[in-house]
Amino acid sequence: MSKNLENWKENWNYPNTVWLGNGRIKDLTKACKILKIKKPLFVTDKDLVKTKMVENVLEENKKANLPTAVFSDLKGNPLGSNVKKGSEIFKNGDHDGVISLGGGSSLDVGKSIALQSATNRPLWDFTDGGIFWEENKFSASMALNRISNPENIKPTIAIPTTAGTGSETSRAAAIINDETKVKKIIFHPKMLPTLTILDPQLTVGMPAFLTAATGMDALAHNLEAYCAPGYHPMADGVAIEGMLLIKNWLTIAVNDGKNLEARGHMLTSSSMGATAFQKGLGAIHSLSHPVNSLFNVHHGLSNGIFMPYVLTFNRSTIENKIGKLSEYLGLKEDSFNSFVDWIIALKEQIKIPHTISESTKITDQDIEKMSPMALDDPCTPGNPKKLTLDDMVSMYEHSVKGKLF
Repeated sequence: MSKNLENWKENWNYPNTVWLGNGRIKDLTKACKILKIKKPLFVTDKDLVKTKMVENVLEENKKANLPTAVFSDLKGNPLGSNVKKGSEIFKNGDHDGVISLGGGSSLDVGKSIALQSATNRPLWDFTDGGIFWEENKFSASMALNRISNPENIKPTIAIPTTAGTGSETSRAAAIINDETKVKKIIFHPKMLPTLTILDPQLTVGMPAFLTAATGMDALAHNLEAYCAPGYHPMADGVAIEGMLLIKNWLTIAVNDGKNLEARGHMLTSSSMGATAFQKGLGAIHSLSHPVNSLFNVHHGLSNGIFMPYVLTFNRSTIENKIGKLSEYLGLKEDSFNSFVDWIIALKEQIKIPHTISESTKITDQDIEKMSPMALDDPCTPGNPKKLTLDDMVSMYEHSVKGKLF
């Protein structure tokens, strides 16, 4: 699809309010006015906070009489302590909204700060399967009213500068517990950003490696959502179209970072993946989370590494479904093998390692430690094939040796 890039603007209301288009960052002050945000907390990371991009945003806010405090003390794999510190600044500064600009880490921390602004409960109560959800397991609508006051959750504006996590269209955040070193999924319906700005121009500065890794993250979200068990044809449809965008545009975005059309389609595919994965995720994410929290490996990179091992492990359960997907994507053959071959070829083209050993040293003792963490991960029940501890050990071992199932 060819676009008149200068005039490429789209406004959607699914799954939240989404403003897509080149230069849409200029509409940020308009978004604040619509949402009645008068004193935002601006959440970003330690690198972006030094850039001209952020400087320009803050200057425009100043011109619009929007006094804006900045919080950038967060890790690439964010910690609970990062959220706590940001929440204290939010409350002490009497802020009335959150603007998050950056990759998934900044967006996840910003959403978590907004959630914490409405409750005195610990962040970990809101983990997927945590105490809060045990108390409210029969009704999400009931859960909305069990926060101190759901109306106290301040509006959030999410502005991604990477195309992978899809945090801008999800109701969840991935935060590491400082004490246990376990990456937890924080979830609440009200964590869905109030408004999302998808501006392809903001992603042009991503280096090729980060473009590749975040692109594999988007692919993992769409793929695992599609393969997750259960009946959810809406999620399946979104996931399939998201994967088609990735097939057509990821390598272009990696090889030509200034291609705004490719950047726009990758941003869209990322948002689609997070929209689709409300159906579920699986072992790709279960295996990744311990590696991310213990070794600080980029989440999208580890997802890309584990992808073919999990696919071939799950083959008996998903072979027919993947065959249909291969047909829709226009691969050489309408088969499972053709899809796996495409994944491996794509990884080679965009320089994603084949084994986890190429990214970090993993010992047998590490596998012994990580496997129970992976089995206990909230994504594990969404795997199409039921998993055991031995399965987790086996998939880690295969990914170290580079041996598909």
